[in-house]
Amino acid sequence: MKNAPLKFLSCFMLAALISACASQPDRELGKRYLDGELAAPLNWVGTVQSDANRNYTTFAGQSRLVLERSPRLATKYAPVYQQLQQWLESGGDPLSLGNFGIEAAQLGGADRQGHVLFTGYFSPVLEVRHEPDERFQYPLYGVPACVKQKTPCPNREAILQGALAGQGLELAYSDSLIDTFLMEVQGSGFVHYGDDNSLEYLGFGGKNGHAYRSIGKVLIEAGEVPREQMSLKAIKDWADTNPREKVIPVLAQNPSYVFFQSRPNLDVLGSAGIPLLPMAAVAADKRLLPMGTPLLAEVPILDGEGNWTGKHELRLLLALDTGGAVDGGHLDLYHGMGSDAGLAAGHYKHFGRVWRLGLGAGSSLSIGSR
Repeated sequence: MKNAPLKFLSCFMLAALISACASQPDRELGKRYLDGELAAPLNWVGTVQSDANRNYTTFAGQSRLVLERSPRLATKYAPVYQQLQQWLESGGDPLSLGNFGIEAAQLGGADRQGHVLFTGYFSPVLEVRHEPDERFQYPLYGVPACVKQKTPCPNREAILQGALAGQGLELAYSDSLIDTFLMEVQGSGFVHYGDDNSLEYLGFGGKNGHAYRSIGKVLIEAGEVPREQMSLKAIKDWADTNPREKVIPVLAQNPSYVFFQSRPNLDVLGSAGIPLLPMAAVAADKRLLPMGTPLLAEVPILDGEGNWTGKHELRLLLALDTGGAVDGGHLDLYHGMGSDAGLAAGHYKHFGRVWRLGLGAGSSLSIGSR
């Protein structure tokens, strides 16, 4: 992401962290089998039929930020946003989209049956100190010279053993090894300095260039967490209940490492450079869904334990973030800031239907044959 790649998505995201889960659509995860075989990644449809409850409350605020912050995206998308707003004011019935000149292309999903995987991400708030002590001893590092000079950097194991110590790179010190790791996986986040009660946003500054390996997969393969129970919370619970001497070797099996840099404001920006609003923006494959693209989505509704309730909610979302681990039939839904948002985001590994929206025949929707 730009003013902090909120999550460096080329695998630095919860979907990659727990990638051993939900690799195939499943009825318990929201699979619906409604639309039959869809031939292409995007498939033009004459009408959108959905019986899901409608919740369009976040669209106005998120689309306004796009129009205010990006002249380029405003030029491209203002007409369709305006038509969508008129459609919402008329009641937002998906069957009436065509009355407003809006056409839809359904995402085929990974299985070409319309099942798009929803995962979630968030902005963590990590309690830190400026200086280390007996409790706050896990550093968050700024960008080392090896990244700036494009020379080989140490891997995670070497960094955990102190390879970067004494170089003045420490931006903050956390009291939780696993929370520091999870913020790094996210790629950025908020930190609260308890010694002076200040809040700061640490954005993505670079990475060490080593390959990413899913810790969720490591724990499953080691028999530490059952596959069906794998989640962000399960990873954190495992780390919190095991000694440091056992946790460090597991984390070291992911050699990739992310470095941070301080940001001048507290906006959480996606790859499009637009502030993200909770439950309004998604990370998407920009080859399929360019930045700013409006989406009509049946978002799965989960209960407090992260189980699908059997229901979906129809939302208008905007594609405003990207990442290598988000491709094709997969969207990552931004949930907001803090621990509650993190818990909700960590539960998401469920399926819903999604339609890309555009204006008429000249709208630049490249969706294959009709």
